[in-house]
Amino acid sequence: MKDAEQTTVFAGLDGRTDGQLPTWYQRQMDEQNPVPFAAAVRQLPRATRTRVAYQNPYSEEWVETDRFNAIIEPARAMDQVRDESVDSLFHVPTDSYSIINPTDVYTPLETVLRETEVDGRSLGEVMFGEIRQYRGGGEVHMDIMFDGLEVQLPGAREPITMGVTSGYDYFGGHAVYVEGFARDNACANSIRALTDRQIVKHVGDIGDFGEWWEGILDGLALVSNDLYAFIEDAQEIDIDFAETPFDVAEFYELIGFPEYLAERAADDALAASDGFVVDLWVLHSGATHALTHFFRGREGGSLDRYVRSANDLLFNPERTLSVVERTYREQAEAETNGNGQTGIESQVALAQLERVETDIREKAEQFEERESELRERFA
Repeated sequence: MKDAEQTTVFAGLDGRTDGQLPTWYQRQMDEQNPVPFAAAVRQLPRATRTRVAYQNPYSEEWVETDRFNAIIEPARAMDQVRDESVDSLFHVPTDSYSIINPTDVYTPLETVLRETEVDGRSLGEVMFGEIRQYRGGGEVHMDIMFDGLEVQLPGAREPITMGVTSGYDYFGGHAVYVEGFARDNACANSIRALTDRQIVKHVGDIGDFGEWWEGILDGLALVSNDLYAFIEDAQEIDIDFAETPFDVAEFYELIGFPEYLAERAADDALAASDGFVVDLWVLHSGATHALTHFFRGREGGSLDRYVRSANDLLFNPERTLSVVERTYREQAEAETNGNGQTGIESQVALAQLERVETDIREKAEQFEERESELRERFA
């Protein structure tokens, strides 16, 4: 992912909580002095409203209008008085636009975190993560995780820590969003979009963020149970790439990854596998490894599309195999000979995919029902 303009690592809710970064996260982030979450939120740029005018192109006079308002950052607006090069403008929306500042959203969250416990400790004590700013602080994303709220897989493997991704912007899109998130402690892979994204827009009466956060945090433990069950089932479904004419990297390209991400994902998946037999959990982990550590774009947009393709490996493998089969069949048909015959290698590949699909169909209904529940956890 492209580097944020500013990144803040936080641990603990405020100065009253003895928040510490988990050792594995501190090692990954190379951060020795995290700030409390409440302090980090209050340091974020905020927005305020001011009147605008337009220039009459014939008289060159400026005409004020009440139909639009400029959304600006007040601290930078003061700096702009002394330095004209400073840009304080975020957006010029219509007068129906509702400003939502970070304290409007995350101060109610602070109250909920103090009152919610995991293993006898408030979530405010065990919270940690990072806040990323883009576009002059007008676009913000944050990963909020809770030490001890985790998925513990069998064996001596390090657990997966649960949390949420949240953020907002001032540019007329979503005002605030939140969705389920997890970080694999063993390899620092981010597992995004575990639930459907819940969005509050910049329109009308915003409502009570306190109740909103209560519902989201109540569902987080259930999300961790869901994730464990999906991983357990995905570990039982293998693809033997020794029997297919496409390799693991080409498999990732068939599900929509660009070549540079497909190669990184394949390297990680093969390193974690015994030979060329790779289960769906390892394939998913390879995909999240590539997206977490090697994706070249920005958050949102194409990243969201690749995350959906990666998550289908874990949450809806039948859909993944359907995409692979359809894409491969289209490529095979494009290479048919003059007699309309598909090559032997292509026939072998399709037969192998059909065998894997048979295994998946036996659990398809179970996957679909569980995925539907997972997606609706925060609704």
